[in-house]
Amino acid sequence: MARTNLAEAPPGSLPKSAGLRPSRLRPGVVAAAVVVLLLAVAAGLLIGPVHLGPGRVLASLADRLPFVHLRSGLSPTDDAILWELRAPRVVLAGLVGATLAMSGASYQGVFRNPLADPYLLGVAAGAGLGATIAAVYLPAAAAGAVGILPAAAFVGGLVAAMLTYVLGRSGGPARSAGSLILAGVAVASLFTAAQTFLQQAHVQTLRQVYSWILGTLGTASWAQVRLILPYVAVSAFALLLHRRLLDVMGVGEEEARALGINPARVRATIVVAATLGTAAAVSVSGLIGFVGIIVPHTVRLIAGTSYRLIVPLSILYGAAFLILADIVARTAAAPEEIPIGVITALIGAPFFLVVLRSSSRSFR
Repeated sequence: MARTNLAEAPPGSLPKSAGLRPSRLRPGVVAAAVVVLLLAVAAGLLIGPVHLGPGRVLASLADRLPFVHLRSGLSPTDDAILWELRAPRVVLAGLVGATLAMSGASYQGVFRNPLADPYLLGVAAGAGLGATIAAVYLPAAAAGAVGILPAAAFVGGLVAAMLTYVLGRSGGPARSAGSLILAGVAVASLFTAAQTFLQQAHVQTLRQVYSWILGTLGTASWAQVRLILPYVAVSAFALLLHRRLLDVMGVGEEEARALGINPARVRATIVVAATLGTAAAVSVSGLIGFVGIIVPHTVRLIAGTSYRLIVPLSILYGAAFLILADIVARTAAAPEEIPIGVITALIGAPFFLVVLRSSSRSFR
């Protein structure tokens, strides 16, 4: 069979002999996702115990643009609430949601498993252990915006991802939902146990780490946004660059090799990129589960099964989803705040059961 290098194929085309159909991002689909995200951002900025008013918030946003000078009418206190409390929290929620969603979609594509996501594959637990080790043994460095926390979380997440994959292959084919998910549960349990041991041995960090495990954006700040932004940007760039290859990987390794692709190299690149983003997100938000399952599968229902569509749309819808979930977390039991991980679990657990039931039909 003649070997065709996919990288040399014209943009928007894939070999029909491989059973792949070209898919493009339709303007209407993208516009709908952008509108949903903008509405979520607006809700995140406006909803809270202090009423700011949409007109004044919009004027304050416009006043931050270059060469624009408008009087928003916000008092200094209200201005601080908008820009030091709500805005960084909305931006951080958007970054974390987008990262977890695109990582979940990428894991599902590269492992050919509809149930794969950062939480269930043990990546989040591994990243959590790495971040906890940094917080316990390098508290000064972990508290500063020098990158040590995401770096430690990245190492832990990468080790967990590789361990899950190795164990999953030993129990059956790599695409087997049962073996991979069971391996992820085992790895997550192991890393969580190690994390619990560290917490018990260093009780002074127990409250901080426990709050982090449940997932929270209550301490969101612009410093955290700046801390994870480079990691998220690199991860998103790599995953978007490889999204066409995810479609090719989906038809099988032999077909991918026939197209001049090295499946092992592509798999490693995507796993490292997705783990990098997940680790950075987890390091500031804690363990937020099910985003990587809820959003990509919802996008499949909206736009189809091509990862050329799923990955970029998961970024937009993932950001909107977590912003909205955070609104529920901070208002449903006001003045108390529900951990955002609890909100996503309440939505994601039944969603996971639906996906589990239909996965054998959808991904054959």
